[in-house]
Amino acid sequence: MLAAVADAVWNQRRIEVRYRRWAPPTDVTRTLEPHGVVLMAGNWYLVARCGDRFRTYRVSQILGLAARGERFERVAGFDLPAYWAASVTDFRSRLQQDEATIRLSPAGRERMRELMNSAVIEAAERTAGAADGRGWVTAVVPIESADHALAEFLRLGADVEVLSPAALRHRVQQTVRSLAELYQQAGAS
Repeated sequence: MLAAVADAVWNQRRIEVRYRRWAPPTDVTRTLEPHGVVLMAGNWYLVARCGDRFRTYRVSQILGLAARGERFERVAGFDLPAYWAASVTDFRSRLQQDEATIRLSPAGRERMRELMNSAVIEAAERTAGAADGRGWVTAVVPIESADHALAEFLRLGADVEVLSPAALRHRVQQTVRSLAELYQQAGAS
């Protein structure tokens, strides 16, 4: 659908799209005034006005598209880069639903810079207390969910310890025990 979307942006033509959203009702139909397309992390996004609001649509989630043949006038002063930056910031802030207190080794702090998103890295640097005798620091970082945090923290291996929330710490303990059992059994075969 990218070519049709880009054509609608370029020629200022209204389009009607059938779009798959992540929340129910999942499949919806919208009439849009396309103002721009953005490529981020290998995915194309359409920024369009729907009614009186601008919204972002992932192009790969457009199930069907029909050109309406009607021209529209772009909103005067619309700034696509500014809209996109604000949209990304808002999206990331909504992802961070909770926070976790963690301990990080010096190696964990370095690896975190390569593996985690900027909000987590910035929070860890901002909240890190004084290093203990082994160089470990305690920090408070935002998390999206327990499932997401579990996966992210496991990437740091033994260079991170989750202190709280207790439910997340327990999930990490269970996962580590399961991994230990798996590797013990594999070594015995």
